[in-house]
Amino acid sequence: MPERRAARAGPRASQAPLRQGLVVSAHGRHVVVLDPAGARQRCHLRGRRLEAVVGDAVEWAASGDEGVIERIRPRRNEFFRQDAWRTKHFASNLDALLVLLAVEPSWSDAVLARALIAAASAGIPAWIGLNKTDLPAAPAAWQRLAPYMAMGVEIVELSLKARPAASEAALRERLRGRTTLVLGPSGTGKSTLVNLLAPGAAAAVGEISRALQSGRHTTTATTWYALGGDRSDGALVDSPGFQEFGLNHVAAADLAGLMPDLAAHLGACRFLDCTHRQEPGCAVRAAAEAGAIDPTRWRLYGALHEELALQGRR
Repeated sequence: MPERRAARAGPRASQAPLRQGLVVSAHGRHVVVLDPAGARQRCHLRGRRLEAVVGDAVEWAASGDEGVIERIRPRRNEFFRQDAWRTKHFASNLDALLVLLAVEPSWSDAVLARALIAAASAGIPAWIGLNKTDLPAAPAAWQRLAPYMAMGVEIVELSLKARPAASEAALRERLRGRTTLVLGPSGTGKSTLVNLLAPGAAAAVGEISRALQSGRHTTTATTWYALGGDRSDGALVDSPGFQEFGLNHVAAADLAGLMPDLAAHLGACRFLDCTHRQEPGCAVRAAAEAGAIDPTRWRLYGALHEELALQGRR
């Protein structure tokens, strides 16, 4: 995204001392900031040049009942989706992305692939959690995920309600010391996962609601939760469910390099600017025709490349 999003604001309206904080929930021009002592403060962004997302490290000043965010520190990364109409920001300064799926309800292969491509584009390691593996349809779900296992994506078996202790043990070490965004369609068990691993989540939601002076905190906002007594234990960033995932911020020429099963065959094409669509001497297409790339993934690449190339021409 443009650098201006993390730029300094203009001259300060107040000379109150600046305080450090972490954005733990964002609601338009208002955010909730967690200070080093663990208190939450409602703040607003000064000026239109600043745009804060969950995970941002900020500097803010007290101003009456609200704080004023004066600066947003540079981000290590940012995870977002973008379509032709808008950009949806999830979080910044992430160490990992956990895509939570479930045996039931079913998931979209296209949305899963898009989320992993967006993570690769942002340089964020991603892994998959498969929940509700105690259900009879679990073998079919594992079969659908076989192409991802083959290309090296870690997949963790979970049963958050039926086997909570085993599921927690499988997750704790992978999450410890990291800030992990949990992404997935509605009904996969994201709330169950958050409540299992972050016992203070309900209290945090109530505190955020009070900071925002609202009667309730809906699940339409991305929210940061500590996993333990301090930030060194790690944190989960819970996000609302969604049905689509735009990739308009990804260039068509970069797409194959962001898909590990295709990237494994790059470098041997006859043409340096090969699109892997119709050029002769294409090593990637040859691998697909030989069965080295899963047919579903290959068709997905073709559809995505066409979509992104069209967007680029616009």
